[in-house]
Formats: sequence, C-alpha cells, structure tokens
Amino acid sequence: MTTTSTGPDTARSSRPRTAVRRPGDRIFSGTALGAGMIILVTLAAVALFLIVQAIPAFAPDTSGNHILEGESFLSWVWPFVFGTLWSSFIALIIAAPIAIGIALFISHYAPRKLAGLLGYVIDLLAAVPSVVFGLWGALTFAPMLVPFYKWLNTNMGWFPLFGGTPSGTGKTILTAALVLAVMILPIMTAICREVFLQTPKLHEEAALALGATRWEMVRMAVLPFARSGMVSGAMLGLGRALGETMAVTLVLSPLGIVTFNLLNPENPTTIPAIIALRFPEAHDEGVNTLIAAGLILFVVTFAVNFVARWIVSRRAEFSGAN
Repeated sequence: MTTTSTGPDTARSSRPRTAVRRPGDRIFSGTALGAGMIILVTLAAVALFLIVQAIPAFAPDTSGNHILEGESFLSWVWPFVFGTLWSSFIALIIAAPIAIGIALFISHYAPRKLAGLLGYVIDLLAAVPSVVFGLWGALTFAPMLVPFYKWLNTNMGWFPLFGGTPSGTGKTILTAALVLAVMILPIMTAICREVFLQTPKLHEEAALALGATRWEMVRMAVLPFARSGMVSGAMLGLGRALGETMAVTLVLSPLGIVTFNLLNPENPTTIPAIIALRFPEAHDEGVNTLIAAGLILFVVTFAVNFVARWIVSRRAEFSGAN
C-alpha cells in the first residue's frame, strides 16, 4: 500500500512557477513599450494638428479665401480626391499582376543565383527618389508614349476611356499611373516574394507527388496560401501611390476636373500634387485650405493602411502547416 505525500515540498512544487524577469528583459520591454507609445503620440499629434488647422477651411463664407475663390471646400477638393483615387487605382491594376509574376519567377522558377540578382535589383528600385521617377516620366517616358496613345485612340477610340483627342506631349493621367506603377512595384514584389517563400514545402511536394506540373502546384498550393498576403501587399502599394507627390506633380498639370478619359491633355490631378504646387503662394486661409486637403489625404491613406493591416492580421490566423 502506497501513501501520497502531502508535505510542504509537494505543495510547493505544485504551485505555478513564475519566470524571473532579469533587468535586461525589463529594459527591453520598457523600451519597446515606449517606442510604441511614441508612434501613437506622434500619429495623434499629426491628426490633431491637421484637424485644428483645417477648421477655417470649412467656414461658410469663403469669399476671402484666394484658393477656394468663393467655392465650398468640398466642391473644390472633390476633383483632387477623384484624381488621387483614380491614378492610384490604375497604377494598382497595372502593377499587381506584374509584381505577382516577378515574385513567382524569383521564388519558384528562377535559378538561385538569378533569383538573388533579380531580388536585389527590385529592392534597389525602392531606393530611387520619387523626383527622379518624375523627371524620367515627364522628360523621357511621356514623349515615348505619344505614338502609342495615338494608335490607341485610333483603334480603340470607341471605348470611352480612350476617346477624345490624345495628348501631344504624353503627359496624361495614364502616364502618371504608369510611373506610379513602377514606383510601387518594389514593395508589392518584395511582400509577394516573401509570402510565396513561406508556403509549406510539404504542400508543394504533395502536389508534385500527385503528378501536378509546376504551374498546377503553384495554382493549387502557393496562390491559395498567399492570397491574403498578396492582397495586403497590393493595399500597401496603393497606400504608397496615394501619397506620392513629386512624380505626379512633374507629369500632370494642376487642373481640378473630373474625367475618366486616359489620353486627353486635360487630366485630374492629385491632392499631394496640388498641395506642392499651391503651397508656395498660399497665405492666410489658403494655407488652412491646403492643410484641410492634407487631412482628407491623411484619412484616405490611413484607411487604406488600416485595411491592409487587418488583412495581414487575418492571415496570421491561418497556418499552411496545419
């Protein structure tokens, strides 16, 4: 007959043991918490500054505002909101398939040395200043596109997007969107590449063992696993395109119009471009008007990045290794 000991030693061993926090752990934890709080405080300070400075732009009487010129703020800013969303949406439509294709080639098709070289070149594109892209788009890329725009207008002018009179300089909303597509390509490609490389090898090998070709393996194992990662990469690229300033400023003229035509010389411009162009001459209520436009851009960009982070957090709930 055995007896169970219930002495002090047994009671002490049954208690849950708490980890001993070393001084280094406490310092690191406090530093990380402080850094996170600094980010939140900075974001709140920026938002508060924009809101306070933008209030005068919403005044009922805008006759003294040299930018609004008697027009209400919402009717003035709406064409620029449209231009920002329209150019960014076109850039996203163009860049997303190319980024996914490059990422797939680097992660699953290219030899290791070539994949490393291509990945390095794609990452270098992110280091090119936006003003360089703008100068290239305005001085080199736009004139190159003029013959293509004329051909597109001649053969597909029946489609509303390509109708009207094509620009003789090539500086159109489509050119600006193409430049933005080149600019957001690196971040989208990098995110898609990393997500593709995280696909569980067991899933890929299982698909190949069942007789699937490499493309069938990619379609059945890689793309479903990386779907949310691709969407989040696209959303982050869209956030970059929404806030771009110099590239669009150098390509488009500051016109406050709403049109879906892609080839006409008269094009809608973006909020960052109109702020950069009008701010040197702004004074009094005009400065508040441009700050209010920046507040609208802040809200739109914050919403896009919030959606992207939400998609990334949803992806963390799924593990392809299950």
